[in-house]
Amino acid sequence: MSNDTEPAQVSSVAAESHAGDCDAEMQLLEGAVRPLPYHVVKELLSVGVCARCVLRLFGIEEHIYCHSSFSQSMLGSILEEETSFKSEVEFQFCSVCLGVLQFSYCDDGEETVVKKESAKDMALSIAELVKQEGHQIDGFSLEVSVPPLILENESSLLSHMKKKYESEPWFQERLLLSKCHSVKDVLKFAITKPLETLLGVKASASSFRIRLTYTHKRASKKVQNSVERNQECKRRKTGTENALHNVNDESVIADKDCSGYSTIETNSVTGIFSNGVQDQETSEHFESPIEKVSEPCHLVYVCCRTHIYLCGRYLKYSRNVSQTRWIIDEERMGEASVEEIIGSNILPICQGDNYKFHAAGREDIDVRMLGSGRPFLLEIQNARQVPSELIVKEMESKINGLENKLVGVKNLKVVGSQGWALMHEGEAEKQKQYCALVWISRPLEDEDMQTISLLNDMKILQRTPIRVLHRRSPLEREKIIHWMKIERIAGSSQYFLLHLCTQAGTYIKEFVHGDLGRTQPSVGSILGCRAEILQLDVTDVKMDCFVTE
Repeated sequence: MSNDTEPAQVSSVAAESHAGDCDAEMQLLEGAVRPLPYHVVKELLSVGVCARCVLRLFGIEEHIYCHSSFSQSMLGSILEEETSFKSEVEFQFCSVCLGVLQFSYCDDGEETVVKKESAKDMALSIAELVKQEGHQIDGFSLEVSVPPLILENESSLLSHMKKKYESEPWFQERLLLSKCHSVKDVLKFAITKPLETLLGVKASASSFRIRLTYTHKRASKKVQNSVERNQECKRRKTGTENALHNVNDESVIADKDCSGYSTIETNSVTGIFSNGVQDQETSEHFESPIEKVSEPCHLVYVCCRTHIYLCGRYLKYSRNVSQTRWIIDEERMGEASVEEIIGSNILPICQGDNYKFHAAGREDIDVRMLGSGRPFLLEIQNARQVPSELIVKEMESKINGLENKLVGVKNLKVVGSQGWALMHEGEAEKQKQYCALVWISRPLEDEDMQTISLLNDMKILQRTPIRVLHRRSPLEREKIIHWMKIERIAGSSQYFLLHLCTQAGTYIKEFVHGDLGRTQPSVGSILGCRAEILQLDVTDVKMDCFVTE
């Protein structure tokens, strides 16, 4: 028997709790609305201002906006003038917020109008998108962009109210012009708590962002007229031509890769209404009262994560692999690239949209990268999953275990965007060590080995090599050869291994053969014979960041 009654009891308790919450919300609403001047509220509603915009124009505290069923009829009911407010009025889009605070919008892909019943329903649509895309999140940042027309309408209305009601006691008491909450802030406040509940995480300064971008087709025309008037005034004063060419775009469109979006219209209007209300001269250009609207804003909502970075050091074991994808005349150079091998094995695990590969310098396609490896950063765009340390180790093992053995990685880990700055800071100062297979035109002598080994911190001058002159500026660069030593090859008198450590940016091939005198001195000129480099390996890139463990 007890098993049958327990669920009913729990349900009853939950219902009572919900009813109690609703009663508390209603009391808050009544306490906020009753002191409002009836005749002003009535005028605002008559020009198409929605209930939430009425409250925010009066500077009502933000927590009031969360009442899920707040409407024009409820506003009238609280003011005990229900018949005057016509509780069964036909729904119309707010002439100030353009439907944003009524949770109504046109779907970006279609012209159909979507009307959500409450902030919770609006949050539910957003939460479904987050879950549908499979984002792993521990928090979220909510961003809202609204069209400039909303700011224009609000500024025009406030200016009109100031002229009409400034002498009335309630106006000074409420400081209407300074306490008005923005449409963006009210919308964010209304849907943040439902989103936190639905997603199970808190809103914070998170790398995961939810962006709502509202646009309206009437916005551009008004902005253009405002900007043109402003520029016309400037031309009359200065005689200069209008240099703005981009203000007649159809609308401000959200950039769906979350890298940013156009703000030309918003900036234009903000310059005109920087204080929220126009001055006397500007207000004459706008309708008062404001026009009613027949359709709401278009809405695009997207969710994305700011780029995540994985750093490490790569090794390149092949002399037929480029660092990045290399295509000439639609023909691939080399059998693969370091970028593609590393990126294609990490991107699917992070479930990102794309990746970018950054490295501390580069080696030629025919040069191997051995030893400690070369520092690199892999930038993953809009990753749905941020890999744990264990998964990162599995990534590293997967790349190192590839059958072709072209590329390997060391010390792979997730870092913040500061890793990018660290890599660039160390790049200019780094030293690099090489091992070169060299042939000279005469037998190698012991004296040659001693001569080479004594040359420490030797300065050389290198003009841009002939082989890269078609794509590099013709400059003369001073570089330092920190040290060199020669290792004999058994059974050969004219071949040897040259080990050397140089300043970053030194052209090693040219330092060996001299590049027809464009590098001075060179190994050939030091030994007094012809010298040719046959193979080259990078054996160490000395940088403090991304140190191997």
